[in-house]
Amino acid sequence: MDTDIAIIGAGFGGLGAAIRLQRAGFTDYLVFDRGDDVGGTWRDNSYPGCACDVPSHLYSFSFARNPRWSNTFSGQQEIWDYLRDCVDRFGVRPRLRLRHEVQGASWDDLRQRWRLRTSGGDHTARVLICAAGPLSDPATPDIPGIDDFAGTIFHSARWQHDHDLTGRHVAVIGTGASAIQFVPRIQPTVDKLTLFQRTPAWIMPRLSRRISRVEQAVFRTVPGAQRAVRTGLYLARDTMGVGFLHPAVNRFASRLSLRTLRRQVADPQLRDKLTPRYAMGCKRVLISNDYWPSLTRPNVDVVTAGIARIVPDGLVAADEVHHRADTIILGTGFHVTDSPVVRRIRGRGGRSLGEAWTPSMHAYRGTMVAGFPNLFFLLGPNTGLGHTSVVLMIEAQLQLVLAALRHMRAKGIQAIEPTADAQRRWTERVDQKMTGTVWKTGCSSWYLDATGRNATIWPGFASSFRLRLRRFRPADHQVVGAGSTPNEPEREHADAV
Repeated sequence: MDTDIAIIGAGFGGLGAAIRLQRAGFTDYLVFDRGDDVGGTWRDNSYPGCACDVPSHLYSFSFARNPRWSNTFSGQQEIWDYLRDCVDRFGVRPRLRLRHEVQGASWDDLRQRWRLRTSGGDHTARVLICAAGPLSDPATPDIPGIDDFAGTIFHSARWQHDHDLTGRHVAVIGTGASAIQFVPRIQPTVDKLTLFQRTPAWIMPRLSRRISRVEQAVFRTVPGAQRAVRTGLYLARDTMGVGFLHPAVNRFASRLSLRTLRRQVADPQLRDKLTPRYAMGCKRVLISNDYWPSLTRPNVDVVTAGIARIVPDGLVAADEVHHRADTIILGTGFHVTDSPVVRRIRGRGGRSLGEAWTPSMHAYRGTMVAGFPNLFFLLGPNTGLGHTSVVLMIEAQLQLVLAALRHMRAKGIQAIEPTADAQRRWTERVDQKMTGTVWKTGCSSWYLDATGRNATIWPGFASSFRLRLRRFRPADHQVVGAGSTPNEPEREHADAV
């Protein structure tokens, strides 16, 4: 089956692309997703306590504001419901192809089309938008003996709700954004909770509250009220980026975090285990009011010795202490810099994206890749943020995608891709901007790829990213003709990156 535009993923990125395309008159598109419903990350992550750490009014589309948010920081179910509502509100459902996992996508040089092989059949498309998302494929640690465990083991993104944790001995591996949410929820239920921590996290208070019915009524009936709140949040959160670009600015926030730790954890030995010793922001800053207190309970043990191996009845730490467990929960994050999707996409000449991104991911304006015609990435390399909503980045990228499609339509162009030089200049500028930021202070995090390069985070403000993607630059691109031979770059003044 043929379609003009194929979209991979039905989370925020894929649904945002579908809605914006439809509103712009590009109505011949299909959205493929391996799940049985839309939602992406917010469908898959249903662990206890799952919630967003970005304000609700900002973690939503600017063109689909929701006056019914019940809390300033929404939970998983409410965000998932919001995305499903967007599908119906904007009439996207007929274009969904759920339970269609994209198993391969290759560029046909002669026909100038993408060939998609999915679990629901084969398709072709002129344009491919990959919105699979960086948090879609759970990462399982390679720990000796993990296959020999006799109990139940699962990743937090694949929570087994039918596995009752009451009275169990539970080991949690990982102390990231997911673990700090589900650990306080399961701690009162389990008999024993052993938390294996590699690196302590910087944690800030979660300043959330319920949104009153009066406020909701105002958002529904007063023109511009919700837009004003969103604008205020946008400016406030984007300003927080200063602390990531200039680490010294974060000293006040660091002191606040440590003061909260001292207040919530009285035991000096436990407090020492939980004290970060790296610059705040180098790893993801987390927000919680109940994580640290939950670790002070008598049934919790925080282990920092590392894991030597897993045995049938538990885990053995690096100090050879055996920790009994009948359940292991992996809070070990996702394949971000090594996503499996990159091995399934092949561009001109059959080269895979995985090969192009070895040893490090690079993309022109985080969205397009040289050698891969008519391919657009949402939340691609260096488009993540540590201080505000990634939905802002998605919308900025969609502006670029639409500008590129309109340019192609106006000029009668079948296929384009960025020039290697334009991509190189963009990457060099990003790496240059990374210098002096908190991400260059030496800590290890999932932001870094195998080479140690930060290929994940945008080293700037959301507003600066939006400005750089505000229009399409023909001179940074080349027309791709049939037979895989790119023509000369389009002749037009090229702005500085």
